[in-house]
Amino acid sequence: MKSQSDILRLAPFEAVIFDMDGTLLDTESVFKTIVFEVCTELGFEMTDAVHMSMVGGSHENTNRLLLESYGVSFPYTLFDERCRVIMRERSHGGVPVKPGALELVRELNERKIPTAVATSSRNPHAQHHLTAAGLFDLFETIVTRDDVVNPKPHPEPYLTAARRLGVDPLKCLALEDSHAGVRAAHAAGMQTVMVPDLVHPSEEIRALGIAVMESLDHVRLAAFDRH
Repeated sequence: MKSQSDILRLAPFEAVIFDMDGTLLDTESVFKTIVFEVCTELGFEMTDAVHMSMVGGSHENTNRLLLESYGVSFPYTLFDERCRVIMRERSHGGVPVKPGALELVRELNERKIPTAVATSSRNPHAQHHLTAAGLFDLFETIVTRDDVVNPKPHPEPYLTAARRLGVDPLKCLALEDSHAGVRAAHAAGMQTVMVPDLVHPSEEIRALGIAVMESLDHVRLAAFDRH
């Protein structure tokens, strides 16, 4: 496990694949508030533990978790719809990006290093949010839940992104904020960096040998020689 202080340089890479929510976009804290509000509205009590287990997961995983936590009477379809509507309303004026995101993506573009997004979100949500954040046109390809059979933590989203970019997965850098995403990228054989947002690395995640960095600014500094 490499810590921030001793990871001065990342290994060379030929492409970079980003997770979206919580990695590129500063949306997880907004979504957390919405999840708690909607659960209360529907007569259920959301907890930090249940919410944390949802972060970075797919639609199917969230559905399963909520039914396990609250029973089969939990109205998942209604919950999902209400969360989407409120999220869209609150992102109407734009979607905030994580510190260093724009600078890193622009530098990669300038250096002609191909980039992609691999997200558990569905295509309409991903397109809307990346467009609202001013990032949509900066990526060669965007892999969403609609493009794969197996969502994260399965490696398929990352392997699909690498295939679309025409780059060997072993030569890709993957940037993630969630445990499910880290597992997916690591299983795809990629050099994986976790940039924690709401969730911090567990011992199990640290045991994978991934790098953990404070922000995308730190990733940019570790990626390129400034001399």
